[in-house]
Amino acid sequence: MSRGKNILYSSGNFAASLALSAFSTYVIFFYVDVLKMPAELIGLGMAISGVWNAINNPLFGQISDRSHWKTGRRIPYIRFGSLPLALTFILVWTPPLKWLGQSTNLMFVYFMSIVFLFDTLYTMVILNWTSLFPEMYKSQEQRTKVSAICQSFGIVGNITGIAIPPLLYGAIGWPAMGISFAVLTLVSLITSLFGSKEDSTYRSGEGLSMWAAIKATFQNRAFLTYVLGAMFLQFTFVMLQAGFPFYAKYVLHVSGLKVSVMLGTIFIVALFFVNMWAKVANKKGSKYTIILCSVLYGLALIPFWFVTGFAGAVITAALIGFGLAGLMILLNVLLSDTVDEDELRTGARREGMYFGINGFMVRLSISFQSIIMGSILTMSGYNANLPVEAQPLSAIMGIKALITIIPLISLIGAIAFFKMYPLHGPRLQDVKKQVELLHQNMNDAPAKSL
Repeated sequence: MSRGKNILYSSGNFAASLALSAFSTYVIFFYVDVLKMPAELIGLGMAISGVWNAINNPLFGQISDRSHWKTGRRIPYIRFGSLPLALTFILVWTPPLKWLGQSTNLMFVYFMSIVFLFDTLYTMVILNWTSLFPEMYKSQEQRTKVSAICQSFGIVGNITGIAIPPLLYGAIGWPAMGISFAVLTLVSLITSLFGSKEDSTYRSGEGLSMWAAIKATFQNRAFLTYVLGAMFLQFTFVMLQAGFPFYAKYVLHVSGLKVSVMLGTIFIVALFFVNMWAKVANKKGSKYTIILCSVLYGLALIPFWFVTGFAGAVITAALIGFGLAGLMILLNVLLSDTVDEDELRTGARREGMYFGINGFMVRLSISFQSIIMGSILTMSGYNANLPVEAQPLSAIMGIKALITIIPLISLIGAIAFFKMYPLHGPRLQDVKKQVELLHQNMNDAPAKSL
């Protein structure tokens, strides 16, 4: 495909990152701090939503794999789901306060309904958009090149969704912010459709049943080593993101714009190095590169234990962005290779199920992060009612551990599983050749029947 088409398809990652990062970062703050809902009730709602998310990822992946629309298996869900997704995103930030009144129960029902609807539509649209990637781009060079473009859009989306809201909701209000982000999300998704293309070869056949599909997925050793490594890696991402506001407030004694600058530095630096890591992966291989980036990412976390000032934290954030850039582009590349090998085993293209199970494992890592973070804060003696200077030293040590020691332990697990990942070197080349031959035979079959 042309570079223009690659850019158009990749622009969808701006929508995926913007909508999710803004929702994940600010929805609890909005309903608890702004609308004064009980924190424990909103926390319960998010936990229940997390269970549904763990279910709907593989469910919608299976539905997508077995779809037989005339215009494709994936694109119709993106085309017809994008507008409802954007409208639901607006509803997240515009609860009808006049109708709901002061009723906590009615507000909770509204919150749960909108969150469930948003999660469902987000999974339906974005899972199908990501599932197009392995089908559209089949070679190592294509996948790393386009993944770099995708992650560049994703980084801009993350910066917009995380760093910009404090500037917007104070100036124009939460509803206007929600509308603005919804419009950007919709435009991004529609734009991506102009670069999206499906292979009609994969529209035929019933595929595997739900149970058979799940069983075959977890019997794929390459996928198991990938997804477990990715789960440990994703755990470090969410732990760093969730722990950083505590670190900024209680260790560095900074807040507001300076926190946005530190988080923004990570993504801005990553933006400059995605293309470099794509070239390294093409030369050295994805397995070697993701292990190298994991090591560099881990080493960059260590200074956070010793840093005491804003400048040192910004420098450390920049070091993190260097290694993070490679990790961001390579996760989907490795996952796509496991999809190729699965096709040789099952005779079916099952990107939806693989990306769905991957999404399930990501949600699992978020649940683990929440439990571990809450436990460490409690055991360390952290007390939210105490002023910054009154927090015990044990709490400060616990907060430091959240963004250094805990992620480093998880990274060791990630590297261990990535080292066991079997699709590299001659074996990967053999899989690529067999898949190419299989597709040639599939394309030749209809011509011969005529």
